[in-house]
Amino acid sequence: MTEPQHHLRRLIFAEGLGTALLIIAVVGSGIMAESLSDDVGVQLLANAAATVGALYALITMFGTISGAHFNPVVSLMAAARGQLPWARLPLYSLAQLVGGCLGTAVANLMFEQPAWEWSTKVRDGSGIWLGEVVATAGLLLVIALTTAARPASTPGIVAAWIGGAYWFTSSTSLANPAVTAARSLSNSFAGIAPESVPMFWLMQMVGTLLAFGLLAALGRWRH
Repeated sequence: MTEPQHHLRRLIFAEGLGTALLIIAVVGSGIMAESLSDDVGVQLLANAAATVGALYALITMFGTISGAHFNPVVSLMAAARGQLPWARLPLYSLAQLVGGCLGTAVANLMFEQPAWEWSTKVRDGSGIWLGEVVATAGLLLVIALTTAARPASTPGIVAAWIGGAYWFTSSTSLANPAVTAARSLSNSFAGIAPESVPMFWLMQMVGTLLAFGLLAALGRWRH
């Protein structure tokens, strides 16, 4: 195998591993929160705090290896803006999806639950769908408008947006197709019912297109 192929494998592995660790944090903290408190507000706070901490650490860890996207729409934006070769987009997306699903299994098994179990937590309604558009568009704008100028700030800025959006969006800010699919495999606080997933994916794409349009309007399409 040539060096470029070895390099590509490292990139793909980093994206899969990083997404798996992110999902372990999201799902694991959701299960832990449910076991410690019946207060939904406390559960959301615990879930958000764990996600923020893990996301900051993971972007710091993997940012210089693969870019630490952990999210197909982030990879799509990177490809559209010339920061990621288009040929790598399906590989990144597949690694993120597979890594996320494996991460769910690890999180579930840590708490002695079935490795994969369909969630029964239905998330639907126009308000929730709008919230997911806002969460996704906001995430992409945060990344595009701040990290190019100050790459060292990326972990903190992205983690801050996600942590805030947990609370100010009605969808609790999944904002990630791979994470959405992976969370459907855990019947826990962090779960999402499989029947809710397609509309979340659609709203995430709407949010992505909205972010693209706003970046063009702001004259910041190119990094």
